[in-house]
Amino acid sequence: MSYEIMEQVIPHTEITVSRLTFAIIVLVLGFVLSKYIVHAFRRAIENTKIPDLTIQFLAHLLSILLYVIVILAFLKSLNFAVDSYIIGASAVIGLVLGMGMQDTFTNLTAGICIASIRPIDMGETVTVNGQTGKVKSVRIMSTELLTPDNQLITIPNKLVWGNSIVNMTRMPTRRISVDVGVSYSSDLEKAIGIALGLMKMHPLIQQEPEPAVVTTELANSSVNLQLRAWTKTGDVGTVKNDLITGILKVYTREGIEIPFPQLDIRIKEIEVKASEKQTVEQSIIV
Repeated sequence: MSYEIMEQVIPHTEITVSRLTFAIIVLVLGFVLSKYIVHAFRRAIENTKIPDLTIQFLAHLLSILLYVIVILAFLKSLNFAVDSYIIGASAVIGLVLGMGMQDTFTNLTAGICIASIRPIDMGETVTVNGQTGKVKSVRIMSTELLTPDNQLITIPNKLVWGNSIVNMTRMPTRRISVDVGVSYSSDLEKAIGIALGLMKMHPLIQQEPEPAVVTTELANSSVNLQLRAWTKTGDVGTVKNDLITGILKVYTREGIEIPFPQLDIRIKEIEVKASEKQTVEQSIIV
């Protein structure tokens, strides 16, 4: 009785129950085996010197290829002409390219270039296409950045590969710049000396290259100085905050004025004849 049920044909198709059951088993086992192969692949290459970004990209690419193979095996188990599907897919690809919709393939190629050449890497903070964040992943079609306030930004790979990339954490050290203005009446040499002393006493600031203070501008209401110091890339935020708060405290303590923006307006008195004075006053009242 069970044999007869398994050999029954599903209505409106030429597929028997036994063939459908076998195809479903192939599909389930195929997906499970694909996950195992991808996991084994990742474990095998994690012990090599291949960067994490490249490993993630290759594993994602392998999983997509295996899923495609599993789906084709599923269709083949149902006695579909898989060859015709492959030919049809090739025709669709040709049509897509002919219609000028080759962005998918451009993104795929750009993703391969990013993963192999690595202008960016996992965990690095970068600015790409006007967006700044930490690199979370590089997928087949897009790159994901995570902003400091935990927003996820997805950028097509072609815009990553085709634009300038500012990598803020690739180099081991970076120079910090802090701008401050002092009044024209302040002792400029004293202000510079105090700023240099502040930087030389900071434990996270490197003394080679030496810290420096340069005059950047003679502005309307202040002489603008810039504090320049080198530190480890991971300490940039801490050191910059310490310099901003520190220079304010030490200048206040030492009497170095940091002026507010101001504009002086001088009114010059004009002498007028007695006969014209009344007319001027009347004009003002009006």
